[in-house]
Amino acid sequence: MAATSKGRRVSYIAVPSEIIRSLSSTSLHSLLLLLSPTKKASRPGHRLLALGRSPNFLFLVLFFFVLVGILRSWHHLDPLVPCPHLGRSPLYSPELSDSTAAMSADVGGGVEVRGEFWQQPDGMGYVPCLNFSEQYLAEGVAATRAGRRKKYLMVVVSGGLNQQRNQIVDAVVIARVLGATLVVPILQVNVIWGDESEFSDVFDLEHFKSVLADDVKVVSSLPSTHIMTRPVQEKETPLHVSPAWIRSRYMKRLNREGVLLLRGLDSRLSKDLPPDLQKLRCKVAFHALRFSAPVRELGNKLAMRMRSKGPYLALHLRLEEDVWVRTGCLPGLSPEHDEIVRVQRKLKPELLTGRSNMAYHDRKLAGLCPLNAAEVTRLLKALEAPRDARIYWAGGEPFGGRDALLPLMREFPNLYSKENLTLPGELGPFANRSSLLAAIDDVVCEQSDVFMASHGGNMGHLMRGQRAYAGHRKFITPNKRQMLRHFMNASLPASELNRIVKELHRGSLGQPGLRTDKIGRDVTAYPLPECMCEVGARMRSVL
Repeated sequence: MAATSKGRRVSYIAVPSEIIRSLSSTSLHSLLLLLSPTKKASRPGHRLLALGRSPNFLFLVLFFFVLVGILRSWHHLDPLVPCPHLGRSPLYSPELSDSTAAMSADVGGGVEVRGEFWQQPDGMGYVPCLNFSEQYLAEGVAATRAGRRKKYLMVVVSGGLNQQRNQIVDAVVIARVLGATLVVPILQVNVIWGDESEFSDVFDLEHFKSVLADDVKVVSSLPSTHIMTRPVQEKETPLHVSPAWIRSRYMKRLNREGVLLLRGLDSRLSKDLPPDLQKLRCKVAFHALRFSAPVRELGNKLAMRMRSKGPYLALHLRLEEDVWVRTGCLPGLSPEHDEIVRVQRKLKPELLTGRSNMAYHDRKLAGLCPLNAAEVTRLLKALEAPRDARIYWAGGEPFGGRDALLPLMREFPNLYSKENLTLPGELGPFANRSSLLAAIDDVVCEQSDVFMASHGGNMGHLMRGQRAYAGHRKFITPNKRQMLRHFMNASLPASELNRIVKELHRGSLGQPGLRTDKIGRDVTAYPLPECMCEVGARMRSVL
């Protein structure tokens, strides 16, 4: 109750902001008209306004709108979050800006960050540093003068989004080695998801062309002079091929026929290339392959909604049925679910990816299985992730549906995915387009303060490289081989388990790691030392 200047007393009723936001503008305007002070009614037509000043009538009107707001709020509750108070409203402010330029580059977007979990690793002053040699630059000019436009490389890339990205990176390098013009890569229709997206649907084509203009010329299609040419085809390139092998295999035939068509490029190019070609791989992966505008726009919106109240964690959960079948592992949800996986594996034994002679238990202890939701939860708790941490999970539909996520949801209730983080209609343009949906996940994960994948794979590798290239933002690599045996020790006290797990991961949080530490590491996952240098070293090279 509050007294006015004329001695009258006015009653105020507090209405939650979520209810007010749920009212349409027309309804809210009508309510304001009824509640607005009016002059004394002097004509019959003003009786309704006079009635609006009745306390009982005002109470009934306000009760009606509150009831409508509550019903509409219930309708939009987050289907992944088990607790009603953890619904959409905290992350769905219409005032959120769509521009990533307004988003702070600091951890937490300007919100004070507390707790060790959100602390970033020491990047040791390393920054992107793509200084190509004079010879490389001169070769690019010479290739153009020699008629690079008369030789064309066509590639068909297959698999999921990040497999395709790896193959596109390889295609650019091969085109450079051959001095050929690259025709925009063809994305093969995915046999599992039936995605018919083209390159320009997923990636920003004009940006791709302009960024690589000094390295490899990219055209949208073959010129009319080459349309009737019968291309030299290579259906499957051997593993770990070198630039010398590529030249000896294709150069003579390419010069004669003018067009080379490659398929099956997945992880075929050697990971140990000359420094300039390694830099080119980084340039393609981290600069040229930018997602298309619609993907970036929605991905940035979701990232800002996640960041609206501080830092967030992104998880790439590999819990799909085909992942369990291919890895030779069991989800452990129930005997029925395990049996389904066993049956599928017997029906399609060719899907099992290596080491088929190992039993499930041995595969798990060897670190070859994805972490399930319960194991992810135990790891996060051991690493002191706060219970109120906002978590974005990326990936396909988990085998077992909601039940597969329950262990994680119980301990970390602020769990979101693109399906329950988007407003009605926002995902419509991307429906049944698996590559575009995966690209949206990539945008949100890349901007997260902490990232962790429950299993390896192409997305995890590229995300590792992107986060290193962006200044070594925190990237948790689960030490499955040593960690899981402790998880299986029921006699180990929780405090001791947490201590052990935390110690196992002290060096696996995204700190700078040289690619030379392990032969065969891809520079797109470990951009040091070819694609990054210390700030001081870079300044010295400029001077």
